[in-house]
Amino acid sequence: MTTPESPARIGNVLHPVPDVAAAVEFYGSVFGFATKFVDGGRYAALDAGGTTLALAAPEEDVTGGVPAASIKVADVAAALAALVEAGGTVVREAEQGPHEVRAVARDPWGNTVVVYGPRQDSPG
Repeated sequence: MTTPESPARIGNVLHPVPDVAAAVEFYGSVFGFATKFVDGGRYAALDAGGTTLALAAPEEDVTGGVPAASIKVADVAAALAALVEAGGTVVREAEQGPHEVRAVARDPWGNTVVVYGPRQDSPG
């Protein structure tokens, strides 16, 4: 659940691609998107004019090849509970990713979304 102090926001739009370097070149040359961040051959973030286009290689693709809006929330578990209560479904339970906690869900109309938030690193 979100509050006025911590509203959810679209952090990126995820596009699964078989070759991150080729996709970075394509979106840069065709649309002029600047590279914000590259994590080897597994992931890249491009500046798409106020929105981040996230390019995920097969080993980093959590959606099974489906483009999806990635929605950043303060509490992934609470957001998933609210999503299910409102008629959505969880496709892939929350898990620790390399940089965040993330889950994959569908809204009541079948649209895939990635729900992600801060890592929950255990102390010690």
